[in-house]
Amino acid sequence: MLGKFFVLMIGVLGLVSCSNPNTPAGFEGYVFEEPRIFGAGGYRSALVGPSNYGVSLWRNRVINIDTRPNTYTELFNILAKDDLKISFNFHAVIAIKPNTVKAVVENYGGDHWYKRYVKETFRTYVRDAVQRYDSRALKTHREDIATEVTQKLQLLLDQTPFDVTQVVVGNIHYPAIVATAVEKKLAAQQLLAEKETQKEIARKDAEIRVEEAKGIAQAQQIINTTLTPNYLQHEAINAQLKMAESPNHTTVYIPVGNNGIPMVKGTR
Repeated sequence: MLGKFFVLMIGVLGLVSCSNPNTPAGFEGYVFEEPRIFGAGGYRSALVGPSNYGVSLWRNRVINIDTRPNTYTELFNILAKDDLKISFNFHAVIAIKPNTVKAVVENYGGDHWYKRYVKETFRTYVRDAVQRYDSRALKTHREDIATEVTQKLQLLLDQTPFDVTQVVVGNIHYPAIVATAVEKKLAAQQLLAEKETQKEIARKDAEIRVEEAKGIAQAQQIINTTLTPNYLQHEAINAQLKMAESPNHTTVYIPVGNNGIPMVKGTR
């Protein structure tokens, strides 16, 4: 009876001691032995997810490292060259190169590789690049800043398991006083543009009036040159004929002068 109990205990302990480390998709696993009573311990193998190591009598464990490109964002409040404090985010997209999980865990801190090896150097590169520009020039030079930081990070990580795929400058925020000044400047520019438009309209209106005056003057000149004595006599005769044909006229036309143009005299 005691023997059976002993065998049962050995079986239970064996099952408890067994392990089957597994690694999900997008990760690489660092499999290592965690011995208790016996066993050498240490690194065993690497897993590329999704996969599992298999059931083992040894106490094997796994550290899974995400190897997919991930975005690491840093918030900055930096004095620009003109001593104006600027706030913005800087984003670095970094991935872990395939089949490098052993180096990541043993040489770069495993899951904490970014904080231990990249973060502070990355922030230093950003500060150095930004502080060479005045606050007003930052937005126009954001691509230059991103390129400079990218090149420095790539050089830093060239012989490491890490690969920089992209660096992006986020939205740049100026102090409230600067934002207010910018708004006022834009409003003034808009008002100036409106004034220029009004000035152009007034100039066009004046040109139209000048052209209208020229037209009137030309019309008057034409009329004056065409009002000959014969034309006036013809018009006077026509007027007399029309009045004579009217049954209710009370005006008498008395021709005077050589051309017969009448004097007009009203009668009661």
